[in-house]
Amino acid sequence: MSLEQLVSKFQNKDEKAFGTLYQMYSESMLGVIYNIVRDREIAQDVMQEVFIKAWHSADSYSPQKGRFFTWLINISRNAAIDKIRSKSFKNSGKNLNADYFVDIIQDQDSLDDKTDAIGIKQFVGKLAKKCIEVIELLYFKGYTQKEASETLNMPIGTIKTRNRNCINELRLMLDV
Repeated sequence: MSLEQLVSKFQNKDEKAFGTLYQMYSESMLGVIYNIVRDREIAQDVMQEVFIKAWHSADSYSPQKGRFFTWLINISRNAAIDKIRSKSFKNSGKNLNADYFVDIIQDQDSLDDKTDAIGIKQFVGKLAKKCIEVIELLYFKGYTQKEASETLNMPIGTIKTRNRNCINELRLMLDV
């Protein structure tokens, strides 16, 4: 069965399609979520919530806007960021501190297989240092544009422009 057929069945609430897609993508999603929340149990909870959310909002996915995997990863990333910004997470004392930050992009071997399932490591590594800094903060560490601006001591407009330009460079490399 093709991925398009599988996604179509998923959108029509086919439980077997749900299980198949879960098997295909859960490990990659867990890696992305874990890189943000830095707690395996919380990451697993968030991942399951993401699949339930995707199940309920499956009709909002459109293949014309991008790949299904990308749609799931974006939901995963946003859910993980929402989780670390939540009041309950902050009150739990599980906030990220500087000791947990590993320069994921600088040391290319530290980007594990789960988060590199789509092979993004090799492409991000080819970008200019200024792009790597911005992408690392915004996409791998879950910073807001304002937080990245403060961390890198740059105007927020520069962060936005750099982010847009760097993502466009990645798109050209990936031919999407």
